[in-house]
Amino acid sequence: MKIIFIALATFLSSHLSCAFVITNCSSQTRTVLKLSTVTSNPLLNSRELPKFTSISPSDLTPAIESILSQLESDFSSLESRLSTASPDYEAVLPEVEKIQHPLNYAWGIAGHLKRVKDSEELRKAYEENQANVVKAYMKFGQSRILYEALKKVDDAWTGEEDFEMQQKKRAVANALLGMTLSGVGFEEGTPERIRLNEVSLRFAELSSAFSNNVNGLDATKSFGLVVTKVEDVEGVPASALGVWAQAYKQSLIKAACDDEDAKKKAEEMDVNPAEGPWRITFDGPSYTAAMQHLPNRELRKEVYMGYLTREREEGALGKNNVVIINEILKLRKEMAGLLGFQSFAELSLSINMAPSIESVHELSNLIRDKALPAAEKELAEATALAREAGGKAYSESSLPKLMPWDTSFCVERLKEKTFDLKEEEL
Repeated sequence: MKIIFIALATFLSSHLSCAFVITNCSSQTRTVLKLSTVTSNPLLNSRELPKFTSISPSDLTPAIESILSQLESDFSSLESRLSTASPDYEAVLPEVEKIQHPLNYAWGIAGHLKRVKDSEELRKAYEENQANVVKAYMKFGQSRILYEALKKVDDAWTGEEDFEMQQKKRAVANALLGMTLSGVGFEEGTPERIRLNEVSLRFAELSSAFSNNVNGLDATKSFGLVVTKVEDVEGVPASALGVWAQAYKQSLIKAACDDEDAKKKAEEMDVNPAEGPWRITFDGPSYTAAMQHLPNRELRKEVYMGYLTREREEGALGKNNVVIINEILKLRKEMAGLLGFQSFAELSLSINMAPSIESVHELSNLIRDKALPAAEKELAEATALAREAGGKAYSESSLPKLMPWDTSFCVERLKEKTFDLKEEEL
């Protein structure tokens, strides 16, 4: 059996409190939640691949509530068995994986949908359940009974180490490390345990707010630059024009709200990618196409600056990522100290391959030394081409150097000239 232990501590990039999460590559150990609602709620049917077309935000809360109730019961039973027996490997990690699988399945799907198909209803449901999910994972990571059982398994290894044994030993070692980083060493009720749990919950909240601001509805859907002049989109690939023209139509439909006549008129409007109007947004394909192909420098600048500074205005936590980042940095430092590390970098490296902070710097410097000369050469060539073919706007007197909103556009023109091939043809 191949066991992969994933130590996703709350202090890592996602900041989700999944410090003790096990996934098993073998479908033989997966269990389906034993609930009567399993056939009606697609998030509970963890035996099969996700049926995304059948999942709605309203499914999330009842699914998570049912799963957590079952998980609580199953894990209590497991702890009772482990505390009265001398467990072997099969009685510990595979059993934990079986218990966690329904939660990993449902919450993983929710997280994926939140990234790719966000909505107000889904966001609300996700945030309502997040704290309880974090607490459930913390309970696994901070279980002294489970930790002691794993220690016994680790201490009892004997005999030759074939490949399967090596993988099992590594799974146990990773599990023990993950639990250590979850605070299993702190006694329940101690100030250290209480504060670590508070930080973990706060990390999850901050991570969700940050993601909502940058990737979710607030930033991506609120921005829209309408372009009406054909000369401003000259040379833009037809596929990008189609995306922008459709976005303009959708914006009219959305703006109509409850005005049925205006909505019907917008829905019946013919989309003309060649003549516009067009609406550029922060959605990935739309933004990238604007940076690479939009010939009007001022329009590129407006799109670039809007994207760069999205959700930075002063105001409440949920709308200001500067405030969120500063708090995350403070909490990272505090968590590292609680767990006995000098810095967050040391803590992060404890579950990664790099042996030290210095080695990370060495690798970064090595990559920089190899890549920077090539990048500088390409930038110089792109600048020269812009000077040659871009007219007065790109002359050295008008533009001493390419600005950030110029580089993608000019490099794309350099690629087309060098390889005699346009992106649209690929």
